[in-house]
Amino acid sequence: MTTFRVWAPRAGNAAVEVSGRREPMRPGPSGWWSAALEGVGAGADYAFVTDGGDPLPDPRSPWQPNGVHGPSRTVDHGAFHWTDSGWQAPPLSSAVVYELHVGTFSMEGTFAGAVGHLDHLVELGISHVELMPVQEFSGQWGWGYDGVDLFAPHHCYGEPAGLKALVNACHERGLAVLLDVVYNHLGPAGNYLSRFGPYFSTRHATPWGEAVNLDAEGSYEVRRFLCDNALMWLRDYHFDGLRLDAVHQIFDASAVHFLEQLAEEVAELGAESGRHLVVIAESDLNDPRLVRPREAGGYGLDAQWSDDFHHALHTVLTGEQAGYYADFGSLADLAKSLQMVFVYDGRYSACRARIHGRPIGDLPGWRFLGFLQNHDQVGNRAKGDRSARLMSLGRLKIGAALVLCSPFVPMLFQGEEFAASTPFPYFSQHQELQLARGVSEGRKREFQAFGWDPLDIPDPQDPQTFRRARLDWNEVACAPHAQMLEWHRRLIALRRSTPALCDGRLREVEVQFDEERAWLTMTRGPIVVALNLAAASQVVPVAFGATVRLSSDDAACRVSGKEAYLGPDSVLILEAC
Repeated sequence: MTTFRVWAPRAGNAAVEVSGRREPMRPGPSGWWSAALEGVGAGADYAFVTDGGDPLPDPRSPWQPNGVHGPSRTVDHGAFHWTDSGWQAPPLSSAVVYELHVGTFSMEGTFAGAVGHLDHLVELGISHVELMPVQEFSGQWGWGYDGVDLFAPHHCYGEPAGLKALVNACHERGLAVLLDVVYNHLGPAGNYLSRFGPYFSTRHATPWGEAVNLDAEGSYEVRRFLCDNALMWLRDYHFDGLRLDAVHQIFDASAVHFLEQLAEEVAELGAESGRHLVVIAESDLNDPRLVRPREAGGYGLDAQWSDDFHHALHTVLTGEQAGYYADFGSLADLAKSLQMVFVYDGRYSACRARIHGRPIGDLPGWRFLGFLQNHDQVGNRAKGDRSARLMSLGRLKIGAALVLCSPFVPMLFQGEEFAASTPFPYFSQHQELQLARGVSEGRKREFQAFGWDPLDIPDPQDPQTFRRARLDWNEVACAPHAQMLEWHRRLIALRRSTPALCDGRLREVEVQFDEERAWLTMTRGPIVVALNLAAASQVVPVAFGATVRLSSDDAACRVSGKEAYLGPDSVLILEAC
């Protein structure tokens, strides 16, 4: 027997269509309808009908094998044979995270295809794999941030069992797995939630339309919907944590904010299961309350991305100053981000034309993820250019050294480790012509602030835009890609073998720099990272006598006493004698 349930508080009647028949559902408390049917098991297609309307997918559909407009399919989550019973994720404080997009990480673009490259990540030294959203979205390919069936893995990537097999394979190799989830909005195509209940609110607006209803009438069940979704991924798919997309677009005026509720429920699941589960936020607010413990008045999330560090590092390495990069560009900003995380911590932002952020106080560095690249910072460029297209090999090595020796949890974006030449532009495959046209035109308008020529922007709907984004794994063995891969491997090995590099105490980070001469040093315990961004060789003072651990240019760099001799666009990593 299978019990079908759906929340439809405004419906006068409801029915479930399954196996060619329509069965009435019984009303229950709080707007829930249910029907218990004999002879229906895993693999049965079904849909819900309210007030005699069209059959619609289940808002909590576990699988949409025919896409967002097709019927839902039942799944037996107990049928998969897991082999990770003794698995425990490493602490986030010691992590090296690798963000990947299932559709472009392998030529197959599937869960099974991703398994074929996991050994590469193990050899690199990665501890945590972060999947960009895999929830069912419109079309065959896309970034996944316009998902509409939040409980169902995207059918083009594989079956639910295929996603479980990917997670299981990661755990077999010692890799923890994080899942990117989107709770600030849902995609436009195939979004039938409002036909069932008050999932959205007109009290707030987001760049994508109405906000998710978290604080108005009916919000209890909407919050339950999202929290149950998060717990499902952690429980039924064995994910080790979640990354929450753009939480600054989650609006909630409740006394207990949705993020606090979610963090608490995930912590409770972790306590019950004995697993290390984490929740990481992406936020544009520069608000440390997100990651402060609940006991100290925070929301209790485990970590958040550090965009200020990225922007400070990117602008120093590229010289770009357009758009939101206008607020950055100096070594002073980079130094502040390395020691205080937020460059804008109550400081006036010219880009925003207002005061932005607040100081982090005594929070440790491992509450923040640091990176040179991620899907947004690459994909939201006109052509999806990676850092390898924007800077010299020497500056790429400098960027990698600062990320992997920083006091933050370092994160790499797929292919970054070997300076992949393939772009990662925004791509989608919406079937609705008006929506597809709107997405294409919208991308052109988005880039006006950066001064990019609209003619240079690839059409997101062009299949070639997606195909060009697939990683070319043949590059790994070729120059200069092999050289960059080895550089990343050595940096990660250094981080793993040097306790001071995993020390999150920001007060222990010492940074010296000379803006005019374009050099900077960062000292962390016995390790000094010394870099020269000038066009000529120069001498850079270091804090103590040291020996060379890693050099980006053996021919041009050396150390003598408390002086480092660095060639142009080069970096030395030194260790105290």
